[in-house]
Amino acid sequence: MEVMDAFRGVDLILHAGDIYILSVLDDLECIAPVLAASGDDDYGATVADRRVKKIHVLKLEGQTLWLGHERHHLRLHSVHDNPDIVVFGHEHHPVMEHCGDTLYVNPGSPTFLDYRRGLGTVGILTIDSGRADVRILSL
Repeated sequence: MEVMDAFRGVDLILHAGDIYILSVLDDLECIAPVLAASGDDDYGATVADRRVKKIHVLKLEGQTLWLGHERHHLRLHSVHDNPDIVVFGHEHHPVMEHCGDTLYVNPGSPTFLDYRRGLGTVGILTIDSGRADVRILSL
């Protein structure tokens, strides 16, 4: 399975940072709108791209979702609010865990899983009737 097939039919694509090639966001945007977190390994033009922010705060189907790169930075931010879902990517390794009432999700990496080149994983988040469900798909 390839990334484009995995994301077919989704409403929104969230990129959790480390955007090595900015055109990847353009390619993904052919499928659905894209939001991305700035990562510690981003290069060049990502700084000025309208889709890229340090933290995105979204309201989706009654759930508050934060998209950022490093879980540690997002936990510091949570002193003020408690999101329902946090999507992060710094570790390049799939994670799904609850911490209190918050679901933390790292989809891994489609091309650099566990810092090794090759096909990896993506996450599919479904929110229905205020309930979040996450599936990690191997490519």
